[in-house]
Amino acid sequence: MRFDKLTRLLGNAFRPKPEYITITPVTASAPAPTLPPPEALPRHVAIIMDGNGRWATSRGLPRSAGHAAGTEALRDIIRASDDWGIEALSLYAFSTENWSRSKEEVSALMGLLLKYFNSEIDELDEKNVKITILGDVDGMPEPQRQALLNAMARTEDNRGLRLNIALNYGGRAELARAARLLAQAVKDGEIEPGDIDEEEFASKLYTAGLPDVDLLIRTSGEMRTSNFLPWQLAYAEMVFDECYWPDFDRARYMKCLCVYASRDRRFGGVKGQTPSTEKEEAAN
Repeated sequence: MRFDKLTRLLGNAFRPKPEYITITPVTASAPAPTLPPPEALPRHVAIIMDGNGRWATSRGLPRSAGHAAGTEALRDIIRASDDWGIEALSLYAFSTENWSRSKEEVSALMGLLLKYFNSEIDELDEKNVKITILGDVDGMPEPQRQALLNAMARTEDNRGLRLNIALNYGGRAELARAARLLAQAVKDGEIEPGDIDEEEFASKLYTAGLPDVDLLIRTSGEMRTSNFLPWQLAYAEMVFDECYWPDFDRARYMKCLCVYASRDRRFGGVKGQTPSTEKEEAAN
């Protein structure tokens, strides 16, 4: 008996210990500070909604699940922008380079696109939101193309939040398109080459009539603009949030707006100087 008891004790002592799986709990972002006053808010916010796939992968889910979760975040950020009086919101949804992703992921994205416009267009129109698609709409699959054209036509006369969604979009392609339009205008005798200035060039961009981007936000911790609105971002303030897009909520959005409000925007000048003083100093 004693020998059997000793054997069991030794067996328990040297038996491999189980490997426990620990999961770090995901907590919501901390309460946001007070929203800056209207005059301190950006007129035009651009967001690169990055990290959907990585959000899903980190949870053992297919990438398509991340894009679906990202749509929920998108819905709330659009509502927040409208609630807070943001004039224009530009969202990077699908680039020309994204076509190179797997057929399954692209198909899932196209399906979500149709679902989003079918489910949200009534609310967006009711809230007076004007939808503009930035990018090559004609290059989209036919069902999606029709949904986008219908959304733009339905909200064309709305005068609330300007919601710009970049789909099948590339920044360099946009600049090349603007150059072609200007070249054609010169060829047709509508303008002279000397008439082409920054204002004329900007009038040929997808964002014609909108103010330049004041604030660019990118989620997922990546710190690059990825060919998004290169002309419009010339003097934008940039904030990079480490969270993946599906976790980006109103609290994080408000923090980004507070960071923007704390920035000293000089547009190439020197704080405390008048424009004439700046020119004199530059000449010396």
